[in-house]
Amino acid sequence: MKPLYENPLCTRYSSTEMQTIFADDTRFGLWRRLWLALAKSEKALGLDITDEQIAELEMHLDDINYDDALNKEKEIHHDVMSHIYALGLLCPKAKPIIHLGATSCFVTDNSELIMMHRALLLIRARLVKVIDNLSDFALKHKDMPTLGFTHLQAAQLTTVGKRATLYVQEFMMDLENIDYILDGFRLRGIKGTTGTQASFLELFNGDHEKVKKLNEMVVNEMGFKRSFSVSGQTYPRKYDFEILSVLSGIAQSASKFANDLRILQSKKEMEEPFGKKQVGSSAMAYKRNPMLSERICALSRYLISLPQNPAMTAATQWFERTLDDSANRRITNSEAFLTADSVLLLMDKVTTGMVVYPKIIEKHVAEELPFMATENILMDCVKAGGDRQTLHEAIRECSMEAASHVKVEGKENDLIDRLKQKEAFKPYKDLIDKAMDAKLYIGRASRQTEEYISGEVLPVLKKEKK
Repeated sequence: MKPLYENPLCTRYSSTEMQTIFADDTRFGLWRRLWLALAKSEKALGLDITDEQIAELEMHLDDINYDDALNKEKEIHHDVMSHIYALGLLCPKAKPIIHLGATSCFVTDNSELIMMHRALLLIRARLVKVIDNLSDFALKHKDMPTLGFTHLQAAQLTTVGKRATLYVQEFMMDLENIDYILDGFRLRGIKGTTGTQASFLELFNGDHEKVKKLNEMVVNEMGFKRSFSVSGQTYPRKYDFEILSVLSGIAQSASKFANDLRILQSKKEMEEPFGKKQVGSSAMAYKRNPMLSERICALSRYLISLPQNPAMTAATQWFERTLDDSANRRITNSEAFLTADSVLLLMDKVTTGMVVYPKIIEKHVAEELPFMATENILMDCVKAGGDRQTLHEAIRECSMEAASHVKVEGKENDLIDRLKQKEAFKPYKDLIDKAMDAKLYIGRASRQTEEYISGEVLPVLKKEKK
């Protein structure tokens, strides 16, 4: 019996790696590392902090005494102060200098940024794997003609591989956006209660250069090079929107792919992987429902909606900050990454094992190809000496009859046979047969696939594998 609510993102969908990044042990472990970095940097810049105090803090980075912190929080209703108290119990000698000059956002904001940075790196690795899978698929099927669709109606032919490049390109755009965020990633640094660094200026007796150096040293100690040049009490909440928008972009790309695959599976042209013991339906035992693709769409829809939350938070932060950002950020930021992780794990599974049914694809092409081929047939026959107007009228008549034969009577497209029986086309039967090669109608699809994957995608993947 499980009487309490459990988040399905943790129990069903996301990975242990991503959950660990946002776990309490990680969060509070980072708080302690930030306090250590602050103390070490303050000591290096001349404050009266001893090696013994630093050593004591270093000994207790991960043995977090949660009960002490929780009991204290019930009394004082402040999470950061409660953990300062708990750490002080473990580090009695360092207790006087823990959190010296800092405000709560020093640990909360910087730790959350570090967690999101780690999560972005994990998401990036998963995204690269999906791009790799789809690129292999695109090259493998670059020459296989298939019906293109506009308005969800049969249009000019493309190839199975060329269509896959459309998905690859969108995921490559997502990769570029992740790299843009990662390349310019910033911590909050040490900014004080309203962002003026007044407390640190007081600690260092008005020495502005030491305060600037302290900020730089703490950021570097935590493994980063940049911080926001200015802030209020918090880092700009717009940054959350920018980060979650990248995740939303991944969800948009994934949903586009998965929706297309669901349609193709309904047409029996392609399928997502289906286990030997998998059950498609509790009632209809014969069914092979696209459950993974549907799950991708469901989770993606949720993720696409999430950036609206930090957008509203950023727009309603008053002056240097208000606390109405805290509760929702605890939920939204972590769940966005857990969801993105879940979506990409599913994408990896689907793109690794997609099944293509060439005979069904050929059948569907054959049903539409006669109509598409009529322009080539007309041109070839005229070049061979036929009368363009007579041939055009014959094509029009036969096309109307064949369309009725298909739509009204439910029979196969017999346009080609009808054309061959027309007097105007009898001298050109060989030209008609020649025009029925589907590869004549795929344009540069094969070349485009090769050029794009080999020219733009594989060089990126090659760098990733070094």
